[in-house]
Amino acid sequence: LALHRGLGDFSWLSRRRSEPDPHEWKRHSPDEASSPPQAHASAAPSPARPQIADQESRDGPDNPSAQSVKVLPQTQSVPHPETPSHNPSAPLKTTASPRRLSSAAHSSSRDSSIDHGHPARAKDPKMHQTSSRLLRMTDDDRPFTRDFKDLFSTLMVSLPLTPHRVRWQKVDHSFTSEEAMTNLGSLKFSQSNRMPDPKDPSRIVTTTTTTTFSMAKEMARSVCQKFLEARFIESVEGKSDFMSKTSVWQMTPKGMHVLQRFCQRNGINQKHVYEVLDSPRNTMHLVILERETETDKLNHDNATTEVVFRRFVGQEGPNAKANTAQADSDSLNEYSTGLVGVKMARERKIGDKVYMNTFTGKAAVDWLMDCSTMVDKREAFEMCSLFYEFGLMAPVEAFPNSGRFQPTKSAIYYVTEKGQRIAGWIQSPKTSLNGDSAPAANRPREGTTRDSNANRMTVIIRDPALRLLFREFLRETHCEENLSFYLDVSEFLGGYKAAKRVASTPKLEVIRETLAAAYSLYNAFLAPGSPCELNIDHSLRTALAARMTRAVGDDEAMVRSLDEVATLFDQAQNSVFKLMASDSVPKFMREPKYASVIRDRNLDAAPAVATS
Repeated sequence: LALHRGLGDFSWLSRRRSEPDPHEWKRHSPDEASSPPQAHASAAPSPARPQIADQESRDGPDNPSAQSVKVLPQTQSVPHPETPSHNPSAPLKTTASPRRLSSAAHSSSRDSSIDHGHPARAKDPKMHQTSSRLLRMTDDDRPFTRDFKDLFSTLMVSLPLTPHRVRWQKVDHSFTSEEAMTNLGSLKFSQSNRMPDPKDPSRIVTTTTTTTFSMAKEMARSVCQKFLEARFIESVEGKSDFMSKTSVWQMTPKGMHVLQRFCQRNGINQKHVYEVLDSPRNTMHLVILERETETDKLNHDNATTEVVFRRFVGQEGPNAKANTAQADSDSLNEYSTGLVGVKMARERKIGDKVYMNTFTGKAAVDWLMDCSTMVDKREAFEMCSLFYEFGLMAPVEAFPNSGRFQPTKSAIYYVTEKGQRIAGWIQSPKTSLNGDSAPAANRPREGTTRDSNANRMTVIIRDPALRLLFREFLRETHCEENLSFYLDVSEFLGGYKAAKRVASTPKLEVIRETLAAAYSLYNAFLAPGSPCELNIDHSLRTALAARMTRAVGDDEAMVRSLDEVATLFDQAQNSVFKLMASDSVPKFMREPKYASVIRDRNLDAAPAVATS
């Protein structure tokens, strides 16, 4: 991910796909031919003069105070075969164009034959697929969560994260405000995959993905503040803003978890990053919340809300404190693992009545911000309001505006009887005394189980609550990449179909954007040695490699190429679907801790739905 300086007010942010730079080459020695994928993030030199992206805002382009955020999406793969010899020709690293829309694809060729150990001149096909677009913004004016987390993770990888002294104490894996804001002004992330050419194993094909970001210094300060508000970082000195250049910061356990997921997906193995991730502070088990693809909004259906509520109050029982002082304290240290619920006072006397297991509105918001993937307090407020609306918690006494949730220390709440049943604290009438989740007569017969697994998989994918739990289960069994790939391909195919509907001949920039997204998926999940390499059929893998490493010539060929790529990705998605249905779904169904949700969602009785 590469950042270049840009102009605009404090909220301008640009993220863009790469254009080839003929002066920047990367050399590989012959023994690197089978090397694993490499990923690197760094602060790139700022351009001599600021470059201006097309500026737009909700208040109009002429309003200097208007705030908007621009991002150009992740740069996608640049495949180009090279000769495994002493020829220094190697993958072309790419840098970004500052334009709002910078889409290009071209191919050239170089002869890869070798005569007496000397490379010949001509024909090594190179294809550069580039594209860019504006950052998608939510209707409440924040960037989509995935882009936001990618930007944070890229920044952390680019920083040295060395020890800093604060009041005679050394703080490991920390950074200063100045370091963060400087790197945000010029940041680049590159990822390369090297593999044998499917048509000629003596040749090596390298696909390189480069993503760039750019922003002005005031924007960088604002973004750092957003990282702080999202609980990704915290001040070592108790600071609450980035006004001081020398302020020292460190990642929170939540920030480390976000960084770890980014590194796993992109194959980052830099030493200083793994030293951070191996530190004792990396203890968080975040609740990974499902979001709507089109809007980035959290799913607010009843079932998902109940799943989050179970985590929120504690599935193993309340996180009760002996007194109200401990329960209401601002200390968040015990949330460092995410495995305990919100802090509660075991007993709290208000007036003449004693309430059991109470907590403050502020504590509720703090838990959601620290222990889930929420990035904005407004999301935490909405979730707590749903807990209230669904009758899972209630205020202990009337106070101003008691008809709505209040995120303050003075607002005290308790878990209702319904909430206790949902949390599993008390027996649900739907569950038998021996803990069985359903009567034997209603359970599917053994002979029908295999046939119903595909149906169950379809229901899981379409049900946000089940999908949240299934993702958690896959993460615990080290195969979360299967679900991630399935969902990412669904998004890609949706974009492909939309591009085809634009017109009989789709706009080339839309085609480039969609094809570029395909290379990102290929590099992450399907290329040999990729960070999240999937287990798919050998013939399908070979067909994908042949298609993805073939240079694209003119614009008409690009459209045909996209059609072929979409067909292959659809086949790969179906293959992964069948793998999850046959291997992961039966194990998920047998996991006791998910039994109550599976019963409530009536998974076995759900009607069959087509999978494609």
